[in-house]
Amino acid sequence: MDADDAPTLRALLARRDLHLSLAVDDVEAAALDRAIRWVHSSDLADPTPFLSEGLVLLTTGTQFPGGDGADAPEPYHAYVRRLAARGVVGLGFGTEVVRDGIPPALVDACRDERMPLFEVPYRTPFIAVARANAEAIAAEAYARRSWALAAQRAIALAALRPDGLGATVAELAKQLDTWVGMFDAAGEPAREHPAAGLDPETAAALQREVTAVLHRGARAGSSLRIGDTPFTLQTLGRGGHLRGVIAIAAGDLDQEGRVVVTSVIAMAGLALEQQQGLVRARSALRAGLVQSLLAGDPALARRTSRELWGPLPPAPVTVGLTDAASARVDGIAELLELWADERRGALFFGRTDDGLVLVVPAGELSALRDLADRFELRIGLSDPAGYDGFTAAVGQARVARDRGIGPITAFADVSRAGVLSAFTDEARSLARAELAPLYDHDASQGTHLVDTLQVWLDKDCSHEATAQALGVHRHTVRTRLALVERVLGRDLSSFATRAELWAALRALDA
Repeated sequence: MDADDAPTLRALLARRDLHLSLAVDDVEAAALDRAIRWVHSSDLADPTPFLSEGLVLLTTGTQFPGGDGADAPEPYHAYVRRLAARGVVGLGFGTEVVRDGIPPALVDACRDERMPLFEVPYRTPFIAVARANAEAIAAEAYARRSWALAAQRAIALAALRPDGLGATVAELAKQLDTWVGMFDAAGEPAREHPAAGLDPETAAALQREVTAVLHRGARAGSSLRIGDTPFTLQTLGRGGHLRGVIAIAAGDLDQEGRVVVTSVIAMAGLALEQQQGLVRARSALRAGLVQSLLAGDPALARRTSRELWGPLPPAPVTVGLTDAASARVDGIAELLELWADERRGALFFGRTDDGLVLVVPAGELSALRDLADRFELRIGLSDPAGYDGFTAAVGQARVARDRGIGPITAFADVSRAGVLSAFTDEARSLARAELAPLYDHDASQGTHLVDTLQVWLDKDCSHEATAQALGVHRHTVRTRLALVERVLGRDLSSFATRAELWAALRALDA
């Protein structure tokens, strides 16, 4: 349908068969381009209780004063102000019925209130004006329905192309004549049309909004405005299992526009769900390759990875291990798939029961840092290693992840604290049980067996050095150590006994 046929006052005035003419010359263009919902006629002095917003009102002027008061401006101004406040978009005056022309006071009032005023000549019935607008409304509705059907047909054909999702996004953008983008489950831009259609600042702000929607995990549609650009967001997939978001650079769409978008959402959601089987298969295969590496068979992993994703990262490699919960692994894995395609030979990953194993060339950690920041993960990193030491590297990454306090923790940083820093609560419980007889004896008898034993072990089992440190005679040290042996039932001349007691004391200190 042509723009001139749209149900606006400008289009109505352009109908030559109606012979309408604008009576106020300096009407703003926007006032003439407002949509007309209906045309109504009334000669009531105050018809506003019976009117709704978006109407054009036709009148013959019988409600205005005649005789000596015909030129008084106030009744006309009050009348037009009421119409403007009610949302009337235009006033048509039928001439040669009651008056030969339009009262000058009415022209002045409409000019002051910025109300479009036009003349309806005697030969044009009011019903003809109303019917013309009704026909325009019907024609627009038919055109929009026809457009919606044609758009859905074009989108359905686009979905059959090799890159169905990309073609669908491009066709939707074409039909809506605006920018459309699709984001994956990780909130990364997957497809857009036209390419680079948003300025970088707007694109970054939109991606943050999309990521927030995905983190909420609920299926929903929403509207927002970034700068001067309105956006409509619609999630893809089921609640709790969102597969992405479609963003449209448009505000409120009409019914037909929403129908077209809904059809795209349905097709895209179905396509993404159908792809899940392939995604799960790829994920299972990656997990199998990780198990192959852990089993000491890197040849199988190298051959399979080369055929599907490119070569494994060259050794030496750094192995990372995440703490990602299972509910978030899908979104992280989708992002990693994109990064792996972009960084062929520089990133490999796969699931384990413990999270995601990440393999990158030693020293090239930018992808892991980006991943930790984006998803608020904790990632432990191994020392550089070859694939023959892959199992040990995963173990190092696990220790670094579990003992780290920041997003990225290297095993080298953890290992500086020493072996004894890794004592667990279980080890401390065993240490308390081992040393409890000494603590009980000191408490009940007033002895100093625990202190003497600790100083003696710290002084490399030297009686002389222990005596000097405690300020007692060396024979006193010998007597106390003999009592320690009797209380514990252990032989302090055994290196194994000394080592175990020293470790128990250190565990309690930790």
